[in-house]
Amino acid sequence: MRHASFGRLLAVLTISTVLFSYEGHARELIVIESENLKCNDSVLVFTPRAENGLEIEPVANLFLLHGWGGCYSNWSDKHDLQQISDRTGFRIICPDGFYNSWYLNNSDSSQMQWRDFFHKELYPLMQEKYDIRPESTFITGLSMGGHGAVNIFIDNPDKFRACGSMSGVLNLQLTSLKDKEVKKIVGDKTERYDSESAVVRIASVAEKLKKENKPIIVTCGYGDVYSICSEEFSDKCRELSVPHILMLSPGVHSWAYWGFALEEHLFLFSKILKGENLGY
Repeated sequence: MRHASFGRLLAVLTISTVLFSYEGHARELIVIESENLKCNDSVLVFTPRAENGLEIEPVANLFLLHGWGGCYSNWSDKHDLQQISDRTGFRIICPDGFYNSWYLNNSDSSQMQWRDFFHKELYPLMQEKYDIRPESTFITGLSMGGHGAVNIFIDNPDKFRACGSMSGVLNLQLTSLKDKEVKKIVGDKTERYDSESAVVRIASVAEKLKKENKPIIVTCGYGDVYSICSEEFSDKCRELSVPHILMLSPGVHSWAYWGFALEEHLFLFSKILKGENLGY
């Protein structure tokens, strides 16, 4: 379904769409000329297909964010997202978070405003183009992307059914990139290390998430340097009675772990979507 506002949206965003075939499947590349980013953002979209190669109606949508130093194609370069989309029925949307955006608004307003890009440009475009609906839309990501996914969810839980974090940097005070890379985004406002960290921000939506039962899936390898972030975030969620699932298992900060974690997130998101038993 396309709404009347779609034309108005296209007046703001310059969009080109290209289909790429690979291994018998197709993926859609959407390039958005963004006012908030001051540059283009490339978005890879994987829509589920039947065995005959025809697109089928997705059961849900997943925004999937990459980590620090990555780009929009990171996930699909490492794992077969088309096969995962076909198997699970999830449309998977992979935007470019760029090398060091941290999915935040830069303290310098003349620089990249990624959070504004998501809420004002990317999400509305996906909503118009694919008719995505909040009750069947999820967001997750790895490392820097775990930070981004949970914080975008906290911004406005009404846009999602649930969210997740894989090896997420849920406390910006605890990353070795704090002074060298994160500072480029938060600038001299050192209080933003706390005010932009999910472990602090979760308190602002605790009652809403509890009332509406919108859980957060937090996974990490216990050999990962950022496992302390996941545990600290879980402690805060328990303190605030925020519904969440913490899963620690063997693994380090690696694509092998994130491939495993993505499957776990999709499994749990599917159960949440169907209203199935989560153990509570």
